[in-house]
Amino acid sequence: MKLKQKSLGEIVFVGVCYLIIIFMCVVTLYPFMYLISASLSSATSVMKNEVFLFPKNFTWRAYQVVFQYKGIWTAYMNTIFYTVFGTILSLTLTILAAYPMSKKRWAWKKTMGLFVTFTMWFGGGMIPFYLTMRNLHLLDTRLGILLYPAISAFYIVIFRTHFESLPEALEESAKIEGANDFQILVRIIIPLSKPIMAAIALYYAIDRWNAYFWEMLLLTDDAKVPVQVLLQRIIINSQLGQDIAKALSPGEATIPNTIKYAAIMITTIPIIMIYPFLQKYFVSGALVGSVKE
Repeated sequence: MKLKQKSLGEIVFVGVCYLIIIFMCVVTLYPFMYLISASLSSATSVMKNEVFLFPKNFTWRAYQVVFQYKGIWTAYMNTIFYTVFGTILSLTLTILAAYPMSKKRWAWKKTMGLFVTFTMWFGGGMIPFYLTMRNLHLLDTRLGILLYPAISAFYIVIFRTHFESLPEALEESAKIEGANDFQILVRIIIPLSKPIMAAIALYYAIDRWNAYFWEMLLLTDDAKVPVQVLLQRIIINSQLGQDIAKALSPGEATIPNTIKYAAIMITTIPIIMIYPFLQKYFVSGALVGSVKE
């Protein structure tokens, strides 16, 4: 329908929708743009609040100082390790938990469904969880960081609903050919579930990349901490290594905000760059399984 054929009310409605979208884009993107500009500006300009949208007195110094910090590279490698292997582990366990729960022939289907749903609303608490990790000898270990957020009950429910929506005839025909449940899952179900797997994998990866609270509590060895814990130390506690302290000028008693902004950008950009590669799956997979056919 052409614009001139629309009524005044429709034109006003469309215009208001566009204004709301533009406003939300500005509100969402401006903090990110400010971080970029502030990290590329001089410390004096940022301190005087002269940076609004574009860098003031452009300089790469903040990034040069951060990249001189050897600890950030170790933390980066730790984060990549936790994110990659943690996402693979979480996705595998979620699929293995959801698949049997989607089968009507399983006698414990409803019981396990109630058990999983119960854990979405009730938990043991922080102290019991910490004591459990201690008793399992998982404190200050990479294995503990991989296991503690290994599976999400919410994502199990999404996968289960998606598996239930797939035609049962696929499984029946495969069984006639002699396939077992594991072969059906690997050769039929998983290939048909790539969109939802990509979406859930992205959610798991983002959660892993941004995690810092339990990592901060469970890890005491600086060689094992992820980059988000290091970022927390830089921003809140203003803690940096001696190699960074030597790079600061004599007049800088504390860490300039530009260095903090640069550290934020360095830890944020990599996970943002993953999204375009999964975008084609994300839109279709985000809602798959939310409505059962």
